[in-house]
Amino acid sequence: MNNLNPSEIVLMKKAGQITRDALNYCETLIKPGVSTKELDILVEKFIIDSGASPACKGYEGYPATICSSVNEMVVHGIPSYDCVLKEGDIVSIDLVVNYKGYHGDATRTFPVGKISDEKAKLIEVTKQCFFEGIKYLKIGHRLGEVSHAIQQHAEKNGFSVVRELVGHGIGKNMHEPPNVPNYGKVTDGPIITENACLAIEPMINMGQKEVWLVEDGWGVVTRDGKCSAHYENTVHVTKDGVEIFTL
Repeated sequence: MNNLNPSEIVLMKKAGQITRDALNYCETLIKPGVSTKELDILVEKFIIDSGASPACKGYEGYPATICSSVNEMVVHGIPSYDCVLKEGDIVSIDLVVNYKGYHGDATRTFPVGKISDEKAKLIEVTKQCFFEGIKYLKIGHRLGEVSHAIQQHAEKNGFSVVRELVGHGIGKNMHEPPNVPNYGKVTDGPIITENACLAIEPMINMGQKEVWLVEDGWGVVTRDGKCSAHYENTVHVTKDGVEIFTL
């Protein structure tokens, strides 16, 4: 598990703040009739104007700044002019910022106009899963306690947890050990250590947990075609509790 020093934590915190601000800016742009490519272009400019760079663009060949995943798309939707948001859609915006070599990673699922009560519940429960999970993010505890809490909260609300996609360590690299599943037993995973930085990211489906990889090799969709939501923050484990860099 990564353990960053104080000067590194300062840079991580700044990366997280820019990530947060970029997501907040993106939220103001989301409305029916807007394409996900338009969002991508404007958010990229915002990140660069903030003195950072978009870490997803070019990562293992990914072609865009944001991942924009609409309705049944769980993650890694590639922005497109052909993907135009409609009233009643939900869209997950996942982005990673690189600030002076350190990373901030966060995701929000946003409503497009007025959405159904069921979709609103999915978004809210997914967010709650994150906060239920980090209650157990404590030095000396196992990461499995976080994973278990997320799964329990999702399932008691009638939703399911994606198994193939997980949270992760973060720092100088976008993805670092350890993996942080959103399901499992309390006895799973490594012991949590002080100054670890992690991306905790529940990905919760309205229907069944099974997913498919789409033909572009990036997008992941629910097999049953029902909606999925995603909520993520970059967090820092301290002796006094959890510091959330991207809120």
